[in-house]
Amino acid sequence: MSAAFHRLFLMAPKPHRLRQDTALHSSAKPARTMATQSSFKNAFANYTDYLNQLNEKRERVVKASRDITINSKKVIFQVHRISKNNKDEVLDKAEKDLASVTEQHVSQLVQEYIEAATLCNFCKNGTLLNLDEINATLLPLSDPSLEPLQINILDYLLGLADLTGELMRLAIGRISDGELEYAEKICRFVRDIYRELTLLAPHMDDSTDMKTKMDTMLQSVMKIENACFSVHVRGSEYVQLPGSSDPSYLLLGVRDNEI
Repeated sequence: MSAAFHRLFLMAPKPHRLRQDTALHSSAKPARTMATQSSFKNAFANYTDYLNQLNEKRERVVKASRDITINSKKVIFQVHRISKNNKDEVLDKAEKDLASVTEQHVSQLVQEYIEAATLCNFCKNGTLLNLDEINATLLPLSDPSLEPLQINILDYLLGLADLTGELMRLAIGRISDGELEYAEKICRFVRDIYRELTLLAPHMDDSTDMKTKMDTMLQSVMKIENACFSVHVRGSEYVQLPGSSDPSYLLLGVRDNEI
């Protein structure tokens, strides 16, 4: 009887040892799981910070580009309201708005800025603002420890091509105010720009849109010439719309769709 009891005792499971093993396994598994979850959280936290910073930089660039476009167009519209009675006032306001553009980092839409700056300078001084003069205005914005902020020659030339369209609208507007001599001055200025760019365009990369802009420039030159010619030939039939400052007015001898 005692021998049989002894054998059953030896064959019986040892619950205490099993509980220790189970406790060890159960405590080890959660430790590994918690470590893995922590590493995942840290990794995704780093990804989130990186994407947030990247998005903030992108938003700043988009906003700067939008502000440059708005302020440049504002200067152009102000210059179009110029007349012999308010020239100084309009140009002073345009220069202040232009200064607000140069205070921003000009990284995109540089051609819009060149178009506005050269138009304002022509109305004030009657001359072309060259690339060195434009870049000189940008030097105060540059970090002394970095390469200075400068506009390249290609953007400058493309901006000049856009300038001729605004000069065409300005010339038509001056004719509506009876300032034919000023319109003829604009016409000569636009001719000079077109002639010089005609020599450069064949040597420029086909990937640029200069060839398309050259066609538009030629149309602008022809529109100014036709408008001035019509006033000379049919001056007695020329009628200025009362109180009109819109350059899209109807001028006898020039079709409305040509303006």
